[in-house]
Amino acid sequence: MREFRHFPGRLTQGTGNQFDFYPLRYAASPAEGANVTEEIASVDAYHRSIDAVITEVLDGGVVLDRTVFYPRGGGQPGDTGVLQSPAGDIPIVDTFKKGGKLLHAFESGNPEPGTNVKAVIDWERRHTLMRTHTALHALSAIIWRDFDAKVTGGNMEPGSARMDFELDAISVDFGREVESVLNRELQKGLPVHVHFLAREAALADPDLIRTKVNLLPDFIDPIRVIEIEGLDKQADGGTHVGSTAEVGQVAVVKTESKGKANKRIRIELTADA
Repeated sequence: MREFRHFPGRLTQGTGNQFDFYPLRYAASPAEGANVTEEIASVDAYHRSIDAVITEVLDGGVVLDRTVFYPRGGGQPGDTGVLQSPAGDIPIVDTFKKGGKLLHAFESGNPEPGTNVKAVIDWERRHTLMRTHTALHALSAIIWRDFDAKVTGGNMEPGSARMDFELDAISVDFGREVESVLNRELQKGLPVHVHFLAREAALADPDLIRTKVNLLPDFIDPIRVIEIEGLDKQADGGTHVGSTAEVGQVAVVKTESKGKANKRIRIELTADA
């Protein structure tokens, strides 16, 4: 089994690519009904393609019986790619959840229910997002560990991201110092695990308690947790690399004050592993 987690002490409401109070995407609320799509990315982020069947064609996009596409949420953009079929390829420009259904948004093509397709993600973009997401988890863990500061918000794009923290003040050298510690931790090659924990067990886990896992809606059970071995553990629905060494080099490109007790750190991936 694999595991998941969210940023230390930080679950904040948001929309689009903002870090969400509710980042889990493999569950739907009772009002929305059960999710009809098997989401491969929740257990295997390295799965690049899969054979699937179109079950519905809606205004917002195509619904499949199973998919390797990740729907945007929890700060991570949705996947792009293509649905390959004998009738022609259907480019997918976004993936998102709506009304409990996972929609593959398309702008051209004529998909039909019952069509067999091969769902293929844009792997280079996805892998860059995986590296970026894991880098953010490592960053948030370091700021929590070394400065006892919680996350107040953030977002990411492929290869770049920002994160805001409850920090009163930072020094001129703060960004450089954080960058050094962050890269040192990443270069250790810490394994990254995905776990699915029973809600009761997650609520009893001291690490997850401090990440406010109790704020997740009651219907989420089990809870998906991402663990960076020896560094971080939090509820999270996104995709990650299997080792911190795979992130590569990261630069802190800017630090900003966004008001009292709110400081922003911007990072970029500068080199592959």
